[in-house]
Amino acid sequence: MNNQSSGEAVQIANTYVEAIARKDVDTVISISADDIVCTSPRGRIVGTSKFREFHDGFARMLRKVTLLAIYGDDQHAVVVYNADTHPVANAMVAELFKVRDGKIVSTEVIYDAAPFSAYAATVQPR
Repeated sequence: MNNQSSGEAVQIANTYVEAIARKDVDTVISISADDIVCTSPRGRIVGTSKFREFHDGFARMLRKVTLLAIYGDDQHAVVVYNADTHPVANAMVAELFKVRDGKIVSTEVIYDAAPFSAYAATVQPR
C-alpha cells in the first residue's frame, strides 16, 4: 500500500483561495473542470459558466480573504477561510474540494447564509 501523497488537492485548493483573495476569477476557472459541480447555500450549479458567475458575484462584494486552515491529500482538500465582504464582515467559510486530473471537479461551500439574506432584505431592488 502506497501512503505517499504529493498533496495535489491541497496545492490546487491553496491556488483557489489565493485567486479568490485577488479576485482573480480567471485563475479559479483555469483550475476547475469543465463540468465542475458547486453546492452552496445558494444552491447547486454545474459547469464553468455558472461557476464563473458565482465567483464574479463573490468578487464584487469581497474585501479581504484570510486563510485559516487547509488540509487534504491528492484527491480531497478542505479549506477554512474568513471572508470580509461588503454585506457581511467576518463570514466564516469552509469548502470541501474533490480534485481529479489536476482540476477541481466539485466543491461543497459551507457558510451561514442568514446574515447575507438579512442584508439582501434591506436592499431596494433596482
